[in-house]
Amino acid sequence: MKNFKFCLEKTTKWGRLGWLETPHGRVKTPVFMPVGTHGAVKALSPKDLEWLGAEMVLSNVYHLYLRPGIDLIVHLGGIHRFMGWNKPILTDSGGYQIFSLSKFVRIKEDGVEFRSYIDGSLHFLTPEDVISMQKAIGVDIAMSLDYCVPYPSDKETVEKAVSVTLNWAKRGKTVWDKEGGLFGIVQGGVFLDLRRRCAEELLEMEFDGYAIGGLSVGEEKEQTWEVVEFTCQLLPEDKPRYLMGMGTPQDIIEGVKRGVDIFDCVLPTRFARTGYLFTRWGKMAIKHAKYARDPNPIDPTCECYTCRNFSRAYLRHLFLSRELLAYYLNTIHNLYFYFTLIRKIRQALEMEDMKELESYFINMDEEENFEDLVGD
Repeated sequence: MKNFKFCLEKTTKWGRLGWLETPHGRVKTPVFMPVGTHGAVKALSPKDLEWLGAEMVLSNVYHLYLRPGIDLIVHLGGIHRFMGWNKPILTDSGGYQIFSLSKFVRIKEDGVEFRSYIDGSLHFLTPEDVISMQKAIGVDIAMSLDYCVPYPSDKETVEKAVSVTLNWAKRGKTVWDKEGGLFGIVQGGVFLDLRRRCAEELLEMEFDGYAIGGLSVGEEKEQTWEVVEFTCQLLPEDKPRYLMGMGTPQDIIEGVKRGVDIFDCVLPTRFARTGYLFTRWGKMAIKHAKYARDPNPIDPTCECYTCRNFSRAYLRHLFLSRELLAYYLNTIHNLYFYFTLIRKIRQALEMEDMKELESYFINMDEEENFEDLVGD
């Protein structure tokens, strides 16, 4: 019997509470996964992540395949031993990265041919290969290979991508026979009829969970949430729902309200490395001259290691000096902020009262505070 289970404990008008049982432990939902694309969450150790409260991390099998190679990870005992992380790991299949990073891509009948963004070498992967690699390194949740097209794309292009995604999902599922969960990915762009088709055909394949992919790639925010809400209504209550790659604080709150259980995003770690810190009133650009002599912590109410020990002036000095400690301390704070957000969301769902949560995060409705820097 598979050592993977999703239990939905409570459903409210504000969202869902539950937990995932995986081969490497239980994960409470809603959950936020820090991104460790290459097998590490940048600037932090697994010990730091555990102290901060991370329950599951995300890595990417496309990047791991290109470097250091799947064979090496298997030789060294699998992804958990390789990373030194004994809690659950979800791996993205790399569909988005293949089409966004590769120097050349060609869809063939049995898979995808592409050139490495690292050295230009030619590669060919089938959907079976992608699942087999995730199985070989021992992940807790694997993702099907999907075809993610850019926005805007015409309906004919998106429809072709949906057909390819469904074909790849069906083929990849045939080789998944290990403990852990395998998720299908719902594509379809902003076309609701294509989202419906993709979701309904994936449901017939009976995956362990379902992801919503291909969003926050340029469409209007109103379209994003329309698609998320529509798709969640199509998905079964007793399976986990994962909104891929969307993770401003407001995204998480809005996603939970629409029935999403799992989130990931590079923002907290990427922003930390570019000098932007999350606070209850928006983002703080720590390099700003007004912090040059500021003795206060980032947020006086924050209990993270950074806020309890260091001033804004010192953090500004570290960042402008390009000291490595700046990236560490900034990342500690940003991820602590995210995990605090998740804890407060869970508490609000348990009490069935979002008022305290909304009053705590004073200015989280200002999307421009975060999304203007995603590409940094």
